[in-house]
Amino acid sequence: MDGSSAHAYGVANSEEIARLTGKEILQAIIAGRLPHPPISKTLTFWLVEIGDGFAAFEGEPGDHLLNPMGTAHGGWAMTLIDRDTGRVRAEARVVSQTRQIISTEARVNSQDGRVLAHGTSTLMVVAGAK
Repeated sequence: MDGSSAHAYGVANSEEIARLTGKEILQAIIAGRLPHPPISKTLTFWLVEIGDGFAAFEGEPGDHLLNPMGTAHGGWAMTLIDRDTGRVRAEARVVSQTRQIISTEARVNSQDGRVLAHGTSTLMVVAGAK
């Protein structure tokens, strides 16, 4: 099952999400109270789990993601995932967080747990306008 038929897609209106935290918005998407973003349908991946400092997505590579060499496009997990992979799971975790710097890591695993891709990121938190 590709999972796409089980989800509603769209953009939540600002009134629906105005009083929610980012985590609450993501929980509402998982619970089906808010739609998955349209890009999830296009790229066949879905948010499946959220926690403090953690997020997991699952996705299905398919013909619609192929590059000219017949493998999944680099934008879909760095071309390490081929057509025969089946469903994959991407998990991201906060490794370290201060008020201004957040360090994260992510892995894309096959159904049997094989690491298909891995990456890290360091982000700087900038105060938004009030």
